[in-house]
Amino acid sequence: MKGRPLLRFTIFWLCGSGMACLLTEGWTLFWGVVGAMACLPLLLRFMNIRGWSILLLVIAFAGGLIQWEWNDFRNYSTLPAYLHRSTDVIDGLDVQVEGELVSDVQVDGDRAGFEMQVSSLRLYEETDKEVKNQDSSPDPSLQSLKSQATSDKMNERVIVQVRLMEEQEQHTAASWKRGDKLKLSGSIVLPGEARNFGGFDYRSYLRTQYIHWMVKVKGASSVHASSPEGLGKINILRWTDSARLLLGSAVDRLFPEPHAGYMKGLIIGMAKDIDPGTYGQFSQLGLTHILAISGTHVAVYVASLLMLLSWLRLTRETALTIVLVLVPAYVLLSGGSPSVIRAGMMSMIGLYMAKRGLARDGIQIISAAAMLMLWWNPYFLLNVSFQLSFLVTAGLMIYMPLINRLFDKWPKSLAATASVTVTAQLISFPVTILYFNQFSLLSFAANFLLVSLISAVVLPLGTVAMILSFVWLPLAKLLAWIAIQLNQLTFLSVEWMNSLPGFVMIWPIPSLLWIASYYVILYVLLYLLHQRSGGEIPQNIHVAEEDTAPLDMSSRGATQRGSTLALGFNSSRSVDTQSLYTAKANNRLQLSAPDPLPTRRATSDHGSLSTLGASIAWPEYASAFTSRGAAFYSEVRMSQAKRWLCGVLAVSFVAGLWWAYQTPRPAGTGVVQFLDIGQGDSTLITTPEGKHILVDGGGTVNFGGSEHSWKTRRDPYEVGAKVVVPLLKKRGIHQLDAVIVTHADQDHAGGLQAVLEQIPVKRFIFNGTTSGKEKFDQLLDTAVQRQIPLFATHQGMTYKPDSETALYFISPERSGPNPTGDLPVLENQNGGSVVFLLEMAGTSMLFTGDMEAATEQDVLYDIQDGSLATSFQQDVQKSGRTVADSETNIVVPEWMGSLAENGRDHRSSTVVTVPRLQSHRSIDVLKVAHHGSKTSSSEAWLQYWNAKAALISAGVNNTYGHPNPGVMKRLEAVGSKIYRTDQMGEVQMSVKDGEISVRYKLAPR
Repeated sequence: MKGRPLLRFTIFWLCGSGMACLLTEGWTLFWGVVGAMACLPLLLRFMNIRGWSILLLVIAFAGGLIQWEWNDFRNYSTLPAYLHRSTDVIDGLDVQVEGELVSDVQVDGDRAGFEMQVSSLRLYEETDKEVKNQDSSPDPSLQSLKSQATSDKMNERVIVQVRLMEEQEQHTAASWKRGDKLKLSGSIVLPGEARNFGGFDYRSYLRTQYIHWMVKVKGASSVHASSPEGLGKINILRWTDSARLLLGSAVDRLFPEPHAGYMKGLIIGMAKDIDPGTYGQFSQLGLTHILAISGTHVAVYVASLLMLLSWLRLTRETALTIVLVLVPAYVLLSGGSPSVIRAGMMSMIGLYMAKRGLARDGIQIISAAAMLMLWWNPYFLLNVSFQLSFLVTAGLMIYMPLINRLFDKWPKSLAATASVTVTAQLISFPVTILYFNQFSLLSFAANFLLVSLISAVVLPLGTVAMILSFVWLPLAKLLAWIAIQLNQLTFLSVEWMNSLPGFVMIWPIPSLLWIASYYVILYVLLYLLHQRSGGEIPQNIHVAEEDTAPLDMSSRGATQRGSTLALGFNSSRSVDTQSLYTAKANNRLQLSAPDPLPTRRATSDHGSLSTLGASIAWPEYASAFTSRGAAFYSEVRMSQAKRWLCGVLAVSFVAGLWWAYQTPRPAGTGVVQFLDIGQGDSTLITTPEGKHILVDGGGTVNFGGSEHSWKTRRDPYEVGAKVVVPLLKKRGIHQLDAVIVTHADQDHAGGLQAVLEQIPVKRFIFNGTTSGKEKFDQLLDTAVQRQIPLFATHQGMTYKPDSETALYFISPERSGPNPTGDLPVLENQNGGSVVFLLEMAGTSMLFTGDMEAATEQDVLYDIQDGSLATSFQQDVQKSGRTVADSETNIVVPEWMGSLAENGRDHRSSTVVTVPRLQSHRSIDVLKVAHHGSKTSSSEAWLQYWNAKAALISAGVNNTYGHPNPGVMKRLEAVGSKIYRTDQMGEVQMSVKDGEISVRYKLAPR
């Protein structure tokens, strides 16, 4: 960091902002600041910082903290004060809203969405009163009140979601433009909050966008839009939206789907137009950064412009000035994501410094870009794109010179690509698993093979084809055809890599301490490996220049001719050997960035304007094209102690990775997690020995037919893919030992399609029937294709995943074989639900699916007349022994003695616990059937099981009226404590030594 005051300032500013972000409580933040101030002297001593620099860094830390707190304090909704009502009262009210459209309009199926800056908001009830009073008598006081309300202005940004009722309304919504004046009517609601532990919190996310409310509108006819007048027509963002639509339409003319959406994302940053399947395939291999406009795109853009301007014989200064002005236009045209803003700002700073004849230090430039973005909006710090963009860019500057040496014997072109790939993957890995909880081991190969092809060939080819389509369409189509063939090759490669099993690793959420330790250990380990194991220190060492300097270096007489960047610029100057020995004696890590590239005059024999543009917009890659790395560290003899230290660090690094990969769980504790997936069921059972069982997966019910195909969205909301799978990954579930489908209805089985596609499953247990519907048949086909064993369970079977856990299946009854050999079709799936009693760590829980009152009565009859016990005996007689196969682990208990006692198989000495079948019993938890429907949970059923607690899984404000008030009264009558996912969100029950502790995500209202 020597000679880089801006870097130090930025780091301390980030530390202050980060502390304020993480420690939100008043006293917690206070003690955090006290602890930081106590550690500050040690840190400053370690960094060898003295004098006024200390005061500057303290100001930076305090400035970051105060700015965050001040910004966060002022980020609140003004709507309650404006309406003189509380937030809870406002939520769900019908309103009339006026304001300005301040974003582009996204139309997807029957949904249109945009952001709106509200200037006036009126409640419907107030409007109705005013109309009635106007009709009856013109009361002067009411007229005065109305005038005052109309004159009051508010400043609130909201999300507007319009549900389109007719197909032609899609064209109406698409005609709305940024800057239009809008008048609309709908209901105002709070954004959804996280309803599961670790789930996505949409409300918190929108708050970082300074949005606190959503307005839901029914039909485009409820929205009245008018074009702006006067100075309102001068709207750069409105023009940018029109230009993006124009370019997008040009891409649509050249490319069919899915190529059109892919190329729009690649060329102009329209990521929402990318086919969800294609995006998912790229995401699994860690290739989504290709589809985000970033430094690569800006580098190509800047280099191309400078090359074009050089062909036009413009002077170097004029060309740099023109490109400096045009970079912001490209940032706007590409969507203005944090990654492209970062790349654009770094390019502009680099262009300005080149124009002024100053040396460019990539570390200083990225520090300046970070500070400018955070001063503008502190919430950028929470943005994933911001974090990945800055981390990978800075990591390439700092770590890649160390990694270059690993490929010093490779051909130069391959070594450069390999160095960039490995560095980028190592740096992005912690953030990737933090947010996406998966990492493919094939990501290295995929990036190495495909990124260069896409960036260097497909991107320029598609861009030229898009531009030519406005001039000469036949030639543009020819270039587009070539790009399509390359895209096909890319898609096939990605699909093939994803089809290879065992390479995708699922990681739980790591701690911030682990992430920080990862980067520190990786850096120190690479630094030690970079040093020579022996030999003389070279007498002529070149290190990268750190401080900015005038362009003309000739007066110093120290310009180095021997070490030249492949880009065409001298990147180092000679340093006397004594200073090198001094650095060695101090034994300090000399961190030098690889990008202090002194610019050159247009008359130089080396380089060109195009390579100058690439070096300006792409400073992080500069060291990949040097023989030793642009930040060439001093090489010293590695002592025996350092070799031992290197070994210890390597072992620690691997051990840390292994530790972070493990699924977190309390030792010896079982956990039953009733997920909140809306109107449906999904429960994750983790046994005391770490086995994982998923019971149902929820699902999204679609009532639309083929005549409503226009309503189908490009990326429809699906519970399994959007809720269940992300939660399983966040909790580090590497595989599911069993998936139990209680029945084939969509709200129980629909979400399991995504589970089977993304999570390894060892066995699939269902009721042995099918609903005859396409989606459930597809689910069974997926299980067969992935070679997942299928088990048709029935009354009398037992599944024993570990020594402390057993599942006793009491319904459905055994059915005879189907003469055709196919699965029998059962239309009334509710009646055939899988019902089982879970006994785990001394507790008992009954899972009932959607069983109906008639099935409840049948089970009670079977219990009372001994048929249930007989069904267990019959299975034992057929098997002749207790089955405990390690492959299937589906076991049938062998009864020894009376049905109320434990038995022992004298041949295998396997103890099998038998559920007590008595006239009445008391269980700990009852999973209430059918979401609390009136068709289930009869009085006799509830009285027999006499549950201490009852869990109802139902959606918030569901249209079915679940749970039924009558069911609630019957549960209260038997004394069950009721937990509801619609009121409490996810409910977790931890089980150990017969005790159950309960926690839930939301406080019940």
